[in-house]
Amino acid sequence: MKRIIALFIIIWSTSSFSQPFINNCQVFPKNNIWNTPIDKLPVHPKSNEYISTIGAGLSLRNDFGAGLWNGAPIGIPFVLVDGNQEKVQVTFVYDEESDKGGYPIPPNPPIEGGNESTGDRHIIIIDTSNCILYELYNAYQNDDKTWRAGSGAIFNLNSNELRPLGWTSADAAGLPIFPGLVRYEEVQLGEIKHRIRFTAPKTQRKFIWPARHYASSITNENYPPMGLVVRLKSSFNTDKLGPQAKVIANALKTYGMILADNGSPWFISGVPNEKWDMEDLFTLRQIKGSDFEAVDISSLLIDTNSAEAKQIYNNLDDNISVDNILIFHPSSNYIEIIFKGFILNNYKNSIKIYNPLGDSVLLYEINNSSNIYRIDISNLPTGVYFFNLGNRVEKFFVVR
Repeated sequence: MKRIIALFIIIWSTSSFSQPFINNCQVFPKNNIWNTPIDKLPVHPKSNEYISTIGAGLSLRNDFGAGLWNGAPIGIPFVLVDGNQEKVQVTFVYDEESDKGGYPIPPNPPIEGGNESTGDRHIIIIDTSNCILYELYNAYQNDDKTWRAGSGAIFNLNSNELRPLGWTSADAAGLPIFPGLVRYEEVQLGEIKHRIRFTAPKTQRKFIWPARHYASSITNENYPPMGLVVRLKSSFNTDKLGPQAKVIANALKTYGMILADNGSPWFISGVPNEKWDMEDLFTLRQIKGSDFEAVDISSLLIDTNSAEAKQIYNNLDDNISVDNILIFHPSSNYIEIIFKGFILNNYKNSIKIYNPLGDSVLLYEINNSSNIYRIDISNLPTGVYFFNLGNRVEKFFVVR
């Protein structure tokens, strides 16, 4: 009986995959669901229903900008601290679903809506020495300088770990807030490389990966669940938008936006900055709910308890990670090739198997969006064979 007794893999890849950073900290790993493009994924089967219940005729709105609204900056601010910032204990209303261990709240931290706000009052802190994200919801300082909040969550920016199943965070969906914020610096560079946070007025009593929590009693399945990802349709003409709005719209096509909280329909979140051009951002209102489509991201799922997502590549010129990409599972009749952690999306090439003389003995066309391919080798005689994919990945195996 034939079996594969040896396998050697050589993968050539020299450059790194772009991802969002804040100072010296990556904002979650490059294969995190927040940083994974979804423009090639299928439309969700309930897309029309979800778009309708959020509001097909309503406009996209930027819930951030320059200037003041009710005396406070517009958007969700954040503050950077280093590892020397003293941590303070915070008491929580939702204590059982909040992370303990202290929060490095500096004096007079920026609060969403300002110190007098009666809204969500988020405080977002990033320890850039240790790359730890701290987020608080409905935060107030007590008279004795201690703090209280509705809930709190701590995230390691170097990790794909999700919150425990069923836990909220500083956001209703149990997700981090910061990675979904639009920042002026990103737009200035011409590209946003992550998912964007948005809100909807009514949501379903359900959450889907990567969300961990719902905040509704509605069981009607036509309403969107927390964690739903939607994208701007590729057919939408962004040329009519202002320069800043166009960068945001392009990100909504490539990375989409994720439903993170109950709120006004189609409101996307960002960081206040006096350099925002409000007339430019106003052009986002040309985008209506009907210009969006819900996306089925289930094919990216690796583990329901992890934010790691399979990566989709249209060609091997994309920067594929070197470690543990190709794995063979030997059999007497076939080899199973698994592209672990990513999907080849209609890759325009063939898997080639040839003998030591250079004669091609098998040619397998890649013609579907998958990360698993099974090649029949039952007709191959005993010997050494080489495997090639697009002249970028080579290895050999022995059949006996």
